[in-house]
Amino acid sequence: MKTNKLLYFFLISGLLLAMACKHDPVVVPDDDNGNGGDPGNDTTDTTGIACDPDTVYFQNDILPLLQSSCGIAGCHDPGTAEDDVILTDYQNIIQTGEIVPGNPEESEVYENITEDDPDKIMPPPPNEPLSSEQISMIRTWIEQGAENNYCDEECDTTNVTFSGIVWNTINNSCTGCHSGGSPQGGIFLENYDDVVAMAESGRLMGAINWEPGYANMPQNGEQLSECKRRAIEIWIEDGMPNN
Repeated sequence: MKTNKLLYFFLISGLLLAMACKHDPVVVPDDDNGNGGDPGNDTTDTTGIACDPDTVYFQNDILPLLQSSCGIAGCHDPGTAEDDVILTDYQNIIQTGEIVPGNPEESEVYENITEDDPDKIMPPPPNEPLSSEQISMIRTWIEQGAENNYCDEECDTTNVTFSGIVWNTINNSCTGCHSGGSPQGGIFLENYDDVVAMAESGRLMGAINWEPGYANMPQNGEQLSECKRRAIEIWIEDGMPNN
């Protein structure tokens, strides 16, 4: 009788352990201020924190990229939520994107952006896939803990270059919506010539400054910082050099 009770105990214990190992909830990591999984705390107050060149920051780097490339109408914005995935804010990116902090290979978003299958890759054709640099940035962010972090970018507009400042901003915040076979508004922003054409027409500054009569760009995220907008304006004023 005692043996049967022990056997029963071990069987129940093993069953409970197995159940606990399956479908573990996604743990939303704390940000620098310990905000954790509170969806109301997506924006962190980290004024005065200088950017570390070896760190990838969610609010500065990852969020604009995912909002532009994936969290768009018809895909993973809140209104469409294809496959129940929303990629427009930290809480949803972590939970519906099934991000496993520290482990890119087990993170659903990372698996999809590195897919070879055209039926599974994100962004889907005819949209342009993410560049190797963008994929590497997302991987590093996950490896570093997938935190909801932010830093104060140094605003240096004394030497504005297309490749170093203008293109980096456009590519991460705008190109996702304005590339591929069906760019939003029929506007392409895939290369230098495309950006110059938009700048010459006045539509680029009108859109990023959110002026009346222009479609706001980025469409799904926050307005570009004043520093980034001023840098693009200076580049235009300098004759739009391809440097």
